[in-house]
Amino acid sequence: MALQKTLFKPGINREGTDYSNEGGWFDVNLVRFRKGLPEKFGGWVKNTTESFLGTCRALHAWVSLGGQKLLGLGTTWKYYIQEGNVFYDVTPIRATTTNGITFSATNGSSIITATDSSHGAVQNDFVTIAGAVSLGGLITASVLNQEYQIATVPSDNTYTFIAKDTSGDTVTANASDSGNGGAGVDGVYQINVGLDDYVPSTGWGAGSWGEGTFGSTTALSETGQLRLWSHDHFGENLIINARNGGIYKWVENDGVSTRAVALSGISGANLVPTKGIQIIASEKDRHLIVLGADPISGSSRSGTIDPMLIAFSDQENELEFEPLITNTAGSLRLSSGSSIIGANKSRQEILVWTDTALYSMQFVGPPFTFAVNLINEGTGLIGPKASVTAPSAVFWMSYNNFYAYNGTVQSVPCSVQNYIFSDINLTQSFKINAFTIADKSEVGWFYCSADSREIDRYVIYNYAEQTWVYGSLSRTAWLDSGIENFPRAVSSGYLYEQETGFDDDGSPMTNVFIESSDFDIGDGEQFSFIRRLIPDFKFLSNSGGGKVNIVVKTRNFPGDSLTTRATSSIGSTTQQSNIRARGRQAVLRVESDDDDTSGNLSVGWRLGATRLDVKTDGKR
Repeated sequence: MALQKTLFKPGINREGTDYSNEGGWFDVNLVRFRKGLPEKFGGWVKNTTESFLGTCRALHAWVSLGGQKLLGLGTTWKYYIQEGNVFYDVTPIRATTTNGITFSATNGSSIITATDSSHGAVQNDFVTIAGAVSLGGLITASVLNQEYQIATVPSDNTYTFIAKDTSGDTVTANASDSGNGGAGVDGVYQINVGLDDYVPSTGWGAGSWGEGTFGSTTALSETGQLRLWSHDHFGENLIINARNGGIYKWVENDGVSTRAVALSGISGANLVPTKGIQIIASEKDRHLIVLGADPISGSSRSGTIDPMLIAFSDQENELEFEPLITNTAGSLRLSSGSSIIGANKSRQEILVWTDTALYSMQFVGPPFTFAVNLINEGTGLIGPKASVTAPSAVFWMSYNNFYAYNGTVQSVPCSVQNYIFSDINLTQSFKINAFTIADKSEVGWFYCSADSREIDRYVIYNYAEQTWVYGSLSRTAWLDSGIENFPRAVSSGYLYEQETGFDDDGSPMTNVFIESSDFDIGDGEQFSFIRRLIPDFKFLSNSGGGKVNIVVKTRNFPGDSLTTRATSSIGSTTQQSNIRARGRQAVLRVESDDDDTSGNLSVGWRLGATRLDVKTDGKR
């Protein structure tokens, strides 16, 4: 037989069987499609060697009036502002104790017990201690007077922490540490931390979402639930909200050494919501919008979230929420569903999802300010951060499908739908975060696979070419390029620049591959023998030393297991590779040569049309 050209259909298709998808691709990791051809993903590198505390699930970038680029990072434990390459802790303060804390230590132990009446802290909270004197031995004043993370909370009046020196090394008390720290010990407590896991009986905790009752302080308490931040800039200042908790403002002009403060406590604030599910700033009309706000009760706010209430400020004034005939502040309440899940900005409207419906919220001016229209029911949002705005439409993940909105709601045909939704941990759906890579016409979602409680998988849709890919990668938050040249993403306490080079932070990217569905060798009736392949690659980087493997697998019947017959190492100058592979059906796998002893750094590639030299080899 003559050379057999193999050019597969773009995109991954897992809706059929290996054999029924002949001529297509079936499995993939860290490979995308560009102009219909498979191409290795772009790499990533740490933006800075500095790390931050907690799991970051929210990023927001903006520019000050003076041209300073700023990045907000909301984690399970803290809220940071990155200016330059430094993360500044601007976490709001919850409470302050003056001259009211005492300590006790045990000889041979590094555990310090602090006594502070009704401290209100939970495990992993942060407290900054000042004014303490030495306990008499190794637990000196400099050991005590610093920021600590609370280790345990034995009672409402006590908590413990692990003593450390100013370098962070653990300090152990001795027999002389019998003092109590003196009578002038102060403590500054940051707002309670949130959980790094979603527990169905807390947080939303109601209706179809859990076991509590909406409106109860237990179900919607600020603590005891997955910590998700929403944030938006209002002018050059930043408004932040810990989901189901407080609303805070960080003032850019005050600098990164100052913390965010409660919006309702700022001088001039009038009936500002004290809690909310999510905040968002409308673009052109400049209102601060609080979704799931606590309603007005008499001359104040109730302090209890109404999960279907939307409150909005006066125009250009985030501190004025009292509805008056002289301003544009007000509120409205949605009717379809039991709680707001999330919201996202679109062109000249804000899309709001409840647990059962999608609404459009548009500025209409006085006297109503905003109008809401029910767009669709039955296309709910799987998690608060599972929607994303792309140039062509707003895309979101629902409970068993993907949707797009561009004036109307449309289901997005998905060739990996069953594969994704049969391998997803729905109990951790609130961790799902949607993302865009606009210059590659891609939207995607990071999610937890069925056996994982943390983000470990992604799925990507190329809306220009209508192709799907998926793979393994942990990114708990993502921000597309725009203010910065490259997308930003976070994982394990570090901020990364994505789509830069082709490496994993200076090391070769591993497990990069794409594998075809079965295809017949010849007509599939007779056994055939593949004796040679002619590769067709474009090396995008490191073309002189980069290597890619082409693996040929065969089987005789669809029910047989695949057997690897040949692996060919391909470089930029490789003309052909002699192989030996016999069978009725074959699979072609292309993978980065991660085991190449030369390191295989900075290797990017795009696959074209591989040609196989096939001859008939009988029926047995």
